[in-house]
Amino acid sequence: MKTQYFKIIFISIALLFSNAVIYAQDFQGKATYISKSKMELGRWGARMSEAQKKQIAARLKNRLEKEFVLVFNKQESVFTEEEQLDAISGATDSWGKNFAAGENYKNVKTNAQIQQQEFYGKKFLVKDKLQKIDWTLGKESKQIGNYLCYKATSFIPTDDLLWYSFSWSRMRSTDNQDAEDEENNEPEVDVTQIEAWYTPQIPVGHGPSEYWGLPGLILEVSAGGTTMLCSKIVINSVETIEIEAPKKGTTVTKNEYQDIIQKKMAEFRNNRMRRR
Repeated sequence: MKTQYFKIIFISIALLFSNAVIYAQDFQGKATYISKSKMELGRWGARMSEAQKKQIAARLKNRLEKEFVLVFNKQESVFTEEEQLDAISGATDSWGKNFAAGENYKNVKTNAQIQQQEFYGKKFLVKDKLQKIDWTLGKESKQIGNYLCYKATSFIPTDDLLWYSFSWSRMRSTDNQDAEDEENNEPEVDVTQIEAWYTPQIPVGHGPSEYWGLPGLILEVSAGGTTMLCSKIVINSVETIEIEAPKKGTTVTKNEYQDIIQKKMAEFRNNRMRRR
């Protein structure tokens, strides 16, 4: 009985100490995430052999599997991708870089996001509010590394979640929407279900990519066919971590940046059609 009593006292003191460290003025952390995405081949996949699918997966490995780093303090965070070489050519993925998320700064106190994007050699500084996420907190829990995590879910409009990216299907939807607007029909909104796992043991409202706003650091998040999982955490290392928002680029909002992408890609499409 005494052993159990002292065990409870020890755990309580340890938790109080860890919370004191978390709320210290100079608190900071660094988390590494591994991202894995499913390969979507659509109707073309049905025509391919397993050998062809494996070959394509090997070529797209640096797009389907990525590594990211999140540095954070109590209020701010910066999320960046670790650059990788192409598994086949040994070069960086220059095409994919045009539509990948750039350096992402978030401030949960001021509700501000600043993200640096590069599109065909031109730098943009996208300044906007943080993505609004209405989380539903669940009771399910699981262990991720040394941390006890709890489940949270939400739904986010896909276009809001992937505002920095481009897809031909989105352009076709926009074209169709213009026709529907003329007929005064209600637009269809595609949404993505989000499943996140956060740990109250690190009580900060940060997370990878667009995700934030939970009562603990998000260690795992799944959206669509992509899952990000934290593989390493360092809290209050000896080395001081500088957290600064990106500063270079033409300042635009998320909607303005998406308009720029859509117009440029429509221009590419029209030029190609003319040449044909």
